Amino acid sequence: MQKVAVVTGGGSGLGREMALALAAVGFQVTVTGRTETRLRETAAAAEGVAGVGAAGVGEVRTAVLDVADGSAVSAFFQSLDRIDLLVNNAGTGSPAAAVQDVTDEDWRQVIDTNLTGSFLCAREAFALMLRQDPKGGRIINNGSISAHVPRPHGIAYTASKHAISGLTKGLELEGRAHGITCGQIDIGNAATSMTARMSQGVLQPDGSTAVEPTFDPRVVADFVVQIAQLPTTVAVPTLTVMAAGMPYAGRG
Repeated sequence: MQKVAVVTGGGSGLGREMALALAAVGFQVTVTGRTETRLRETAAAAEGVAGVGAAGVGEVRTAVLDVADGSAVSAFFQSLDRIDLLVNNAGTGSPAAAVQDVTDEDWRQVIDTNLTGSFLCAREAFALMLRQDPKGGRIINNGSISAHVPRPHGIAYTASKHAISGLTKGLELEGRAHGITCGQIDIGNAATSMTARMSQGVLQPDGSTAVEPTFDPRVVADFVVQIAQLPTTVAVPTLTVMAAGMPYAGRG
């Protein structure tokens, strides 16, 4: 039976790389996001991956979806016959700001997308995994180095990623009896549009500005594939992958 995966935030960056890598090993992948043109670009990129689409294997499909919209998320997952893998990748940041300058709008946008969106998708995927035959599946949440230590002027993002760690543990606990496992990949400075500013220098805890190293996001996609291909009798609660030399252990 061909395995089915959903990758949220699949129109660019890490989500695109994950979708392409999963399709290359035979998953039928649906990428979701808010921008249809970007999703189509991901699907088009998949056509150039060796073997993708052959005899219906490894197709990449698209679905416009705002993960923070509960009704839309519910309708999307109800349209699926089954799901073997959910990658909760959709996320956003906000303009760097000291705590006293963070606006209500910026706070809610980050929390609604990063945390609530991940919960809504996990809830619907979990329900489908329970009722499908055979039941079970795997959820991988996109965490961050910020799930462990904060950056200056990034409190909303940090709070959202700390909360993702709790979401991951709760899902893993409740899924045990049903063949549903949940893990988290904490990523540091993968080279995407969100980390482009690293090359210009970013604020450090001591008040200085420093250029930080980045790494190829395809490395993260390779880890997603490795975890996705494990039997659900094997759990990977957390995995940290980051650019060597980035200020992590000494941050703060």
